Amino acid sequence: MKSTKGKTNKEEISLDVLFELSEFFKFFSDTTRIRIIEILLHGEMSVNDIADKLKIGQSAVSHQLRLLRTSHLVRPRRDGRTVFYALDDEHIGLIFQTGLNHILHKKRALP
Repeated sequence: MKSTKGKTNKEEISLDVLFELSEFFKFFSDTTRIRIIEILLHGEMSVNDIADKLKIGQSAVSHQLRLLRTSHLVRPRRDGRTVFYALDDEHIGLIFQTGLNHILHKKRALP
């Protein structure tokens, strides 16, 4: 796979990388996952605390966290029997905030 580091606007990005990008953005297409990401912007939290905040079952939260974990959007940390989750890195917060800023900008621009 070709590296995209240092790409300029004139260079093509490989189809493999564009496919990976498409797959990556699919994980942002679910409201529950977006809500989990928004909660984790404020720091690490246990599965049960996330479920309480969302007012949905722990198994539904665990399912979404499993998807987010396999896509490298969140990372787990175990402390005894409790699993805590955090955003995988600062890029996830930046992507969330950029998307949110775009939506809010469009809403303010409407008559």
